[in-house]
Amino acid sequence: MKSNTLLIRLLALAVAPFLTDCATTPKTGAAQPAAAVKAAGKEKAPARAALAQAGEKEDEYAAAEISDPLEPVNRGVFWVNDQLYTFVFKPIAKGYQLIFPKPVRKGIDNAFENVKYPVRFVNCALQGKFKRAGQETGKFFVNTIGGVGGIFQPAEKIPSLAHVPAEDTAQTLASWGIGHGPYIVLPLLGPSSVRDTVGLAGDYAANPVNWPYLYWNTGDWNIVPPASNTLRSMPGQFETYDAATKEAVDPYLSARSTYVQNRAEEARK
Repeated sequence: MKSNTLLIRLLALAVAPFLTDCATTPKTGAAQPAAAVKAAGKEKAPARAALAQAGEKEDEYAAAEISDPLEPVNRGVFWVNDQLYTFVFKPIAKGYQLIFPKPVRKGIDNAFENVKYPVRFVNCALQGKFKRAGQETGKFFVNTIGGVGGIFQPAEKIPSLAHVPAEDTAQTLASWGIGHGPYIVLPLLGPSSVRDTVGLAGDYAANPVNWPYLYWNTGDWNIVPPASNTLRSMPGQFETYDAATKEAVDPYLSARSTYVQNRAEEARK
C-alpha cells in the first residue's frame, strides 16, 4: 500500500508542473495571439503548397534562431507529448471547462496569477527594473485587498499599474547575456531550452503555489495547489499549442519557431 501511495505521489509531482504558467512554453500571454498564429498558418499554407509544386525548397522557420542538436530525440519527445495532450490532458481540460463557467475560470486564473507575485518581483529586482518591481508590489496589494485575494483585478483600472509585463527567471538570465543554449522538448512541459529549463526551476521554486510541496511536505494535501494550478492553465495552453501546430506542415518546427519568437518578444518588453 505504501509503495502504491508513493507511486501516485511521484506521478502527481511529475504532472503538477505540466504546462503551468511558471513554465516557459509558448504562453498564454504569448507574443502572438492564438487567433493570429492560426490565421498566419492558414495564410502560409497555399504558399507552401505552391512552392512545393514548383520544386522549390522553403525555409519558413529560419526566423527561429536556436540550435537544435538533439532534434531526433526532441522529435520523439514531441510526438509522445502530442499523444498525451490529445488523448489524456485535452479531455481533462475540456471537462474543466464544462464544469466551471468562463467567469469562474477567469477568477481562478486571476488568483493564481496574483499569488505569483514573488516570481515577478524578484526577477524585476534582479534585472534592475526597480520601478517595475514597485508596480508589481502595488498590483499585488491592490488586487489582494480590493480584488478579494486576487480573484478580481482592480489594479488593471489604475493606469500606472495596468498591463505591467511579467518577468521570469529565464528573462533575467537573458538580460544577463546568457543565451538559450540548445533547444529541448521537455516531457509533458514541451518546448524549452537549457537556459529556460533553469529558469523554469527558479520560477517553480519561487512560486508560493508550490511551496507546500517543496518546503512543507507533511501530507497528501500539499499536492493540491500545484495540481490545481496545472488544471486551470490547461485550456489556454492547449489553445496556443493548437494554434501553433494545427495548420503547420511540420508541427515540430512550427512549435519551435513559435516558442523562440514568443520568448524573444517577452524579453523585449
